[in-house]
Amino acid sequence: MPTISSNEFKNGITIRYEGQLWDIIEFQFVKPGKGTPFIRTKLKSLKTGQVLEPNFDAKQAVEQAILDKVEWEYLYRDGEHYVFMDTESFDQHHIDKKKVEPLLDFLKENTKCSAKVYEGELISIALPDFMEFDVVETEPHLKGQQAAGGNKPAKLDTGAKVMVPGFVIVGTRIKVDTRDRRYVDRC
Repeated sequence: MPTISSNEFKNGITIRYEGQLWDIIEFQFVKPGKGTPFIRTKLKSLKTGQVLEPNFDAKQAVEQAILDKVEWEYLYRDGEHYVFMDTESFDQHHIDKKKVEPLLDFLKENTKCSAKVYEGELISIALPDFMEFDVVETEPHLKGQQAAGGNKPAKLDTGAKVMVPGFVIVGTRIKVDTRDRRYVDRC
């Protein structure tokens, strides 16, 4: 595994620290008045999502993990597994429900997802940031409701529930930010 110096840290780099894979989400070079300079970091575990804030000596060698970022297309559900196809090699991957669970509210057949793979093992799958859905259930639009500026709950064709503006009715196609479940626009 290649190594990098802590002086070469950048946001988004993945390193091996204490036997696990971590993404660098923040780093800062600190040069105290007395003592040796160091790098203050904020790391996020790729497996658990836990956040650590360790310090590294300046020029400390750290193992860099090179992740393969590949495009997978969701095909179908097969019992407790979800089947994805690598869009380049056409290999099919049966992924356990536990790894896919955070995506289930928005996962639709034929959705292209980005997968991070490390040494042949799936690390994570991410949906596109923005996706389109049909509203299948919501309260009817009441005149004057838009002036009040209130949002109302809506159920999407995947079963997910999001908050939408008052003018959205059943049958409307909307764009949703899948990262924070936020309504973006009508389509």
